[in-house]
Amino acid sequence: MTALRLLPWSGPDGKPAYLSTGDEGGFLSRVADEAEASQLATAEQILSHVGELLSDDRVTASELRYAARRLSECLADTLRVAQSRGARLPVVLADEVDEAAP
Repeated sequence: MTALRLLPWSGPDGKPAYLSTGDEGGFLSRVADEAEASQLATAEQILSHVGELLSDDRVTASELRYAARRLSECLADTLRVAQSRGARLPVVLADEVDEAAP
């Protein structure tokens, strides 16, 4: 049975989009990997920028609200990436862990 991969973008109706494939190196999987990498890089940049804003006493409430919206978007993207990657981790049963221990 092929597992479903949560994609880093939503479907046309705003609901989660999934990819059904056994081929981890397929075209859509690679596109999804690149989108995830881009989302994580953007989150890193926004986090850094917001850190700078928070250390500036002259920052306006409007700028902080905009930064909070962007952080919220980045957090949602990052959580989706984490959920997608976590779902693709191999399941290790407790018995298997005990057997692998030296």
